[in-house]
Amino acid sequence: MKKSLVLLCFACFVITNTLSAQESVRVAFWNMENFFDPYVDSTKTYNAFTEDGMQHWTKSRFYRKRNNMYKAILALSENRPLGILGMCEVENEYVLSALFEQTPLKKHNYRWVHYEGPDKRGIDPAIVYSLDHFQLVESAVIPYYNPEDTAYHSRDILYAKFIAKGSPSTGSGTAVADTIHVFVNHWPSRYSGELETVGSRSCSAAILRSKVDSIMAVAPEGYQPKVIMMGDLNDCPTDPSVYDVLRARHSSEREEGCLVNLFGKNDGLGFEGTLKHQSDWQIFDQIIITPAVMDDREGLHYQEGSARIFHADFLLEDDETYHGKKLFRTYIGPRYFGGFSDHLPVYIDLEQNVSQIEK
Repeated sequence: MKKSLVLLCFACFVITNTLSAQESVRVAFWNMENFFDPYVDSTKTYNAFTEDGMQHWTKSRFYRKRNNMYKAILALSENRPLGILGMCEVENEYVLSALFEQTPLKKHNYRWVHYEGPDKRGIDPAIVYSLDHFQLVESAVIPYYNPEDTAYHSRDILYAKFIAKGSPSTGSGTAVADTIHVFVNHWPSRYSGELETVGSRSCSAAILRSKVDSIMAVAPEGYQPKVIMMGDLNDCPTDPSVYDVLRARHSSEREEGCLVNLFGKNDGLGFEGTLKHQSDWQIFDQIIITPAVMDDREGLHYQEGSARIFHADFLLEDDETYHGKKLFRTYIGPRYFGGFSDHLPVYIDLEQNVSQIEK
């Protein structure tokens, strides 16, 4: 009887440790749609999102937006800490603090990376990460520069390097450092026309590809770096900037030297697109990885089939003009609607398989 009880307890121990070792870590991206504070910034010429500005952005509207966003992030994360959340259209540290330190999100031990950038409206990318899952090693901004149009300025690409906590153990129980490189992008918009701006997005793609190639080039022999690129690219996966310049392809089209676009096809993503233009849904928001993130089975790696467009009902409303659903936005032009964003979030799950039993 005692022997059976011991075996049962041991079996439960093995199952519990195996399950905990295989718990996934969610990595997400969301364009927050003009996440401004309501205060005048004397250092900026653009102050439309203030109480007396063109958008009449009051404190109550700001706090409603903040509350909408934290509830959506809790739903996106299934009330667990997100490992990494890339964001764009974030004004400053104040809005990040209001969102992650002054709401129920504070229980998840988030920190962030943010730099003031050159965008004329004052919106920037940001990287939010969980201290429970990742340790920040370094961060930097990668400026946009187009030698063929030096007068044009666009948003920086944000970079951060992390070490994953709880990496697989060696036989001696020593943690193996699992390094993850993250790039968050918000490429030039199509505001002046798709064809007129295609070169600007191709320039952003070339800058990003160059930085990824640099990481690959200095890696020790036999080591394949793990890089995660995410963002609002303002282009679809098959557009030249993504497909040809960045050379990001769907996993079914993998070629030597290509990156893997986990949102390269909308099959299996759970929804038609991340934003809607009239009646057409498009996938502008994408997560792209180096092959090592998919192929490594010992360290942190992509959980097959986990790429999704998050499309909770509360993020959408009926589209009376073009039928179906449309995004429940904060603003459409000058008209205030009090919703969430003009983009849907995207996410993937990472997991690591640990075969050793902790002693």
